[in-house]
Amino acid sequence: MALHCAECGFVNPEGANYCQKCGALVELEGGDEPTTATYRVGETGDFVAVDLAEVADGDAALVIRTGGGRAGESFPVVGDRMTIGRRPDASVFLDDITVSRDHALLVKRGSAWYLDDCGSLNGTYVNRQRIDSQRLVDGDELQIGKYKLAFREP
Repeated sequence: MALHCAECGFVNPEGANYCQKCGALVELEGGDEPTTATYRVGETGDFVAVDLAEVADGDAALVIRTGGGRAGESFPVVGDRMTIGRRPDASVFLDDITVSRDHALLVKRGSAWYLDDCGSLNGTYVNRQRIDSQRLVDGDELQIGKYKLAFREP
């Protein structure tokens, strides 16, 4: 299903959050919110469905929206900082050559969450804007390499 931009009329592909021509937010017709099935990888490597409300209960979570065939995979934010990158021991491991080993850092400052770029070559984006450091709010779209993630907090 193609999505028409309310601002410029451009026809965007299914799953687009922002217009590819003018950058405006693209909303689904009828006001329906897009949904992403959420899961975690179990101890045996199988996908285990989870309720996003449970994942983000009391704290924030990152959910992969698109990229790498991992849409719906979720990462509860644990502690005051999480590493994001191509390093296998990263808190959020993103296996993509355009993702730096130490790409970004999700860090809590006071009561707010911030996403800091760690000097990555290809950049870190929040809501389609390249950032060095950005305060996150519920629903922000993060893009790191080919991955688009949603930031969710209660």
